[in-house]
Amino acid sequence: MSSDYVVIKCGGSVVNKLSAPFFLAIKELQDRGKKLVIVHGGGSDVNDMLETMDVTSTFVDGLRKTTPEVMAVADLVFNGKVNPAICRGVQKAGMKSVGLSGYDGPLIQAKLLDETKFGLVGVAEHVDSSLIEQLAEAGYVPVISPIVAGPDGMRLNMNADTAASHYASALKAEEIVFVTDVPGIMKDDQLIDHLTDDEVNTLMEDGTIYGG
Repeated sequence: MSSDYVVIKCGGSVVNKLSAPFFLAIKELQDRGKKLVIVHGGGSDVNDMLETMDVTSTFVDGLRKTTPEVMAVADLVFNGKVNPAICRGVQKAGMKSVGLSGYDGPLIQAKLLDETKFGLVGVAEHVDSSLIEQLAEAGYVPVISPIVAGPDGMRLNMNADTAASHYASALKAEEIVFVTDVPGIMKDDQLIDHLTDDEVNTLMEDGTIYGG
C-alpha cells in the first residue's frame, strides 16, 4: 500500500542545473497533497573538489573508494555546497526545506561494506524514516545527502541511488523519481527502462552504474 510520498533523487552534474521551473514543478506536486523528499548525490562536484585539493579517488565495482581524505571532501561538498543549494531552490519556489544527511537521526544506520576494498562505504542495517515523516507532515521538504551513520559514530558514504531507494521503501513511497543528466541507465548505448534490485546490484558491480 503506497503513501502520498514522492522521493526525488537528483544526481550527477544535474544538481548544478536544477532550474526554477524544476522546483515550481515539484511545488505543484506538493500543492496536490504529495509529501516530497529530495535525496541528492553530487559526484561531479566531489570530483572537482578532489581535483582542486589534489586528492586521488578511484571507483571499484561502481562505488567510489572512500578513503578518509575522500570522505572529508565528500562530506564538505555534499553537506556544505550541494545540500544548501538545493534547499535554496526549494525555498525560492515557495516551499519550506530542511537540509539533512543520512547521519542525522540517524536516518540510516550502516555497517562497512568492505573497508579494504571500498573504504568508508556503508551498507544499510536500519532505516528510520520517522524524522522525515515528521518534517513532511509539517510541510517541509527534507533534502538529504548520502552521508550515513556507521559504527561508533563514523560517517560513511553511500551511493545516493541506494539511499533514495531505502527511503522510498521505508516511506512506502508512491513513486521514486530519478533526475539525471542522461536519459536513464545506459548499458552498451542502450537505455534500460526497468530494473529489479538484483539487476541494480549487478550493474553496480560491473561498473555500468557508478557515481551519483
